[in-house]
Amino acid sequence: MWGSSEAVQAVPHSPDEGGRDARARQRDAARKAANAVSSVAWIPQQELEEHEWLATGRRLGAIGRGSHWWLGDWIRHGADRWGDRFSEAARATGYDRGTLRTMAWIASRVPASVRNEKLTWDHHVAVASLEPEQQAYWLERAATEGFSVSDLKLELRARRAGNGQGAVAGDELGARDGDTNVCPNCGR
Repeated sequence: MWGSSEAVQAVPHSPDEGGRDARARQRDAARKAANAVSSVAWIPQQELEEHEWLATGRRLGAIGRGSHWWLGDWIRHGADRWGDRFSEAARATGYDRGTLRTMAWIASRVPASVRNEKLTWDHHVAVASLEPEQQAYWLERAATEGFSVSDLKLELRARRAGNGQGAVAGDELGARDGDTNVCPNCGR
């Protein structure tokens, strides 16, 4: 496990790095960087400098943001290869079958080429029912304009209501000359 004693013991011992002293320095460095991690806690094993704390936060954030995608893509791979394996996937991951099905569906609907690292999983869930071109438009707009998930959903609803149909991509979605959309709640 990352940050566990196993990770500390897994530091490579290369004879080319100066023998016993180099190995001791590697182990000390690994111990200093190690943090205790479990499924319900993160516990630093020593005082962290601010830059170490921030670096750890970046790694944890990346793990959190990626995990839904990784699981969804993993499930899709297994289903493509061996058929419906949601029961096995649920036992392996600890997630229930319904949650795993949702992850797989979102991952199947939003191509990797359209996914936006600047946005949350929930932003992508909001556009999953759209075509990929429409997803790309709305995700880019959400990232550029700083939409929260609620903002994005409001924009999508307003466009659907204004068009009398589902959202469409391209120029038809942009404000036309003299045409401005303003949210009645926040004024955006």
